[in-house]
Amino acid sequence: MKEKDTKEEVQDEEGVEAKKDSVMTAFLSKSATPPSVDDLVEGVVIGIDKSTVYIDLPPFGTGIIYGREFLNARDIIKKINLGDSVAGKVVALDNAEGYIEISLKEARQALIWGEAEDAIRDKKVFELPVTDANKGGLIIVWQGIQGFLPASQLKPEHYPRVGDGDKDKILDELRKLVGQKISVSIIGAVPKEGKLIFSEKDGESKDKGAIIDKYTLGDEVPGEVTGIVDFGVFVKLEEGLEGLVHISEMDWALVENPRSMYKVSDKVKVKIIEIKDGKVSLSIKALKPNPWVEAAKKYKKDDEVKGVIIKFNKHGALASIEEGVAGLVHISEFGSEDKLREKLELGKTYDFKITLFDPKEQKMALSFVEKGKE
Repeated sequence: MKEKDTKEEVQDEEGVEAKKDSVMTAFLSKSATPPSVDDLVEGVVIGIDKSTVYIDLPPFGTGIIYGREFLNARDIIKKINLGDSVAGKVVALDNAEGYIEISLKEARQALIWGEAEDAIRDKKVFELPVTDANKGGLIIVWQGIQGFLPASQLKPEHYPRVGDGDKDKILDELRKLVGQKISVSIIGAVPKEGKLIFSEKDGESKDKGAIIDKYTLGDEVPGEVTGIVDFGVFVKLEEGLEGLVHISEMDWALVENPRSMYKVSDKVKVKIIEIKDGKVSLSIKALKPNPWVEAAKKYKKDDEVKGVIIKFNKHGALASIEEGVAGLVHISEFGSEDKLREKLELGKTYDFKITLFDPKEQKMALSFVEKGKE
């Protein structure tokens, strides 16, 4: 009887323990989810030696930082003391010693990428220095991560205004920004590739549409010259909105060098001639009397006129018969460019006959009349 009672007692005790284990397992499964590889965990440092850090991760066990992960994080580990709470990224579960292997450096990187995503969502603006430049844009470092700011994402005042699209000239302009601090926002983050994309104008792009909506084609508005390039001048209409006056829209007369006519900060009046894809095209000559209107009253085909040679091009020579009214003397009359230049010199005045005159289209063709030159 006693033996039977003893067996029953043992079975009862085992049943109680088994019940306790099942209750504890159920409690733990409800109270916390065991970590997986790549999860971020947080715990208290309970041990530090020359090559290992131990972290308490209740109720799952002990975390360990050692080997390559210890070396990668040695700069961080130098600042850690017993009792400090640290965050780590799980890189392996249940190693040979039963520890959970974690990485401090990868955790820091994960936190930074999380901050980057928050910055994109919140449209945060950072004041960061430009560290380098290439032909496509600028290099900027944020939180130790190297990012890229494409030239297309620069504000107008920083955009490399190179008329012929020469990549070397663009790079020269971009290099002028190296070392400067500019206000940027993060518009793209790709953690797997370690890529950050910045923009200098992301915050203003949404406002620009609202600003442009205030203007219509044909509006005549005051502005300020903010930039001069080979192909024209940039004019600020108001804060956040800038337009281009192409060289062909600067004056009725031939403009060879925009810099000879305007300088930065000059006040000008312009006419809006196009609004397309968020860009505004402007004209200065549209606000001046069209010289072809008066020319139509004075000239006709077959008239003989005097003209001054103002430019050579691949088709021949351009001769101006009065301010803003010029015609082409075709190279075919002379047989070659060399022979044309023998007969006609830049800046000299010659006699011509009008062979084509279309003032509405502002076109005129001239034929050289060899009577000498003035």
